[in-house]
Amino acid sequence: MSTAPHTDPRDAIRPALADELSGLPWDLRQRVALACRILAAERHCFALAGQVTVRAEANSFWTVPWSPAFDAIGVRDVIRIDDDLNPLEGSAQPNPAVRFHYWIYRARPEVECIVHTHPPAIAALSMLGRPLVVSHMDTMPLYDDVAFLRDWPGVPVADQEGEIISAALGGKKAILLAHHGLIATGRSVQEATVLALMMEHAADLQLRAEATGGAIAATPDALAREAREFLLQPSIVDATFRAFADRVLRSDPATIG
Repeated sequence: MSTAPHTDPRDAIRPALADELSGLPWDLRQRVALACRILAAERHCFALAGQVTVRAEANSFWTVPWSPAFDAIGVRDVIRIDDDLNPLEGSAQPNPAVRFHYWIYRARPEVECIVHTHPPAIAALSMLGRPLVVSHMDTMPLYDDVAFLRDWPGVPVADQEGEIISAALGGKKAILLAHHGLIATGRSVQEATVLALMMEHAADLQLRAEATGGAIAATPDALAREAREFLLQPSIVDATFRAFADRVLRSDPATIG
């Protein structure tokens, strides 16, 4: 019997992943535009609802205006605003609901990007008043990292709603907002976008599983946390974002032009 110490094969995989998958060719404005198109392609776009913001220099933020909707956004539409919603680059007016993002940025200095959308499965779950259940391998980056705001504070265009939402989010990466939608935060545009996509996927799986009448089985805590750490590696997150972005660019290369 071998007495060699046990090694985790993931330890050997990590450096190879980082080397093979590292690096994205797009700047921040292009990534914002791609995030909007990706979210729209995955049914996160309903009319003009939803926002994407990312930190820029000197207490400013990249975002997109009220219009066009996510499915028509290009890099030309991305604007830079200050923390009073005043345009600094570009003349279009941002969505006023961006104001609640500022409360999260102030409380969470590690957050670089915020995605807020109202996709169908998340919206349906929010109407039922039930928190998101993370119980499938594909959604493990969200394990034990999704808060739940049970009471709807109304349309989030004022500081009061921002204060409530930020407090409910706490130190979590994401939150399900009752009667509303989702918020996903990230260390990059890529991470926030991928987590938003995973939230909708988790909600869809939850609704399908609950529709069978059975109970959703919990995952072993230690394995779930291990999976979360592994799947949240920047190289894997970036590669996931790139896979979705490549689909967008095959359809409309002008998105980043």
